[in-house]
Amino acid sequence: MTHDGEDTVPARPEASGVRLAADGLDEQAARGPGTPDLPQDRSQAILEATKQIGALLKRAGHPFALAGSVAVYAHGGSRYLQHDADFCVLPDDADAVADTLREAGLAVLTPPEDWLLKTTCHGQNIDIIFALAHEPVTKDMLDRAEFLPVDSVLMPVLSPTDLIRSLISAFSEHYCDFGSVLPVARAVREKVDWDAVRAACGEQPMPAAFLFLLERLNVIDPQEGQP
Repeated sequence: MTHDGEDTVPARPEASGVRLAADGLDEQAARGPGTPDLPQDRSQAILEATKQIGALLKRAGHPFALAGSVAVYAHGGSRYLQHDADFCVLPDDADAVADTLREAGLAVLTPPEDWLLKTTCHGQNIDIIFALAHEPVTKDMLDRAEFLPVDSVLMPVLSPTDLIRSLISAFSEHYCDFGSVLPVARAVREKVDWDAVRAACGEQPMPAAFLFLLERLNVIDPQEGQP
């Protein structure tokens, strides 16, 4: 899950010792050992990759939560997935998570951004994120995750409130794509604590503008005390 303007994000806790695991991602490393041919459907390929990574993290006992578009799908949103799968982990766990992925035969990359790691599974991009909305992933955030089935595999999924907050907190003068987040807000609106979202980021200009748009479109109720 990437956003424009990320070069303005302050430095985050580094995943010390996590480096490029291989010079390139060959087909088998990208898929994972013993995996079948890729599904023809792109969304299903992303789901298959999500299930495999989620199962690896669960077996290793790493605290994590699914985020991004696949998390929206798990909460009842669209199955139309055309990007990557995102997993949130604690900053201090980044090295251990990278080791788990390597032991499963997956290559791990450290991109220039200092808040995530990258791997590939079933030919799909996987982001292992340890900072969301310019803030480190916390134990409290992972504790709020809901265990939901993701195409038959049960795994922790970021709560709708944390999911929405992370998406709209990323809005800035450099990245302000309301159109991509509006369908997400519609899909999960009844599950979100909008007062908590307003308290967390409603004073920032771009998130405030998006919340106003949601009110005008009758996606959410106006803030109490407001016309």
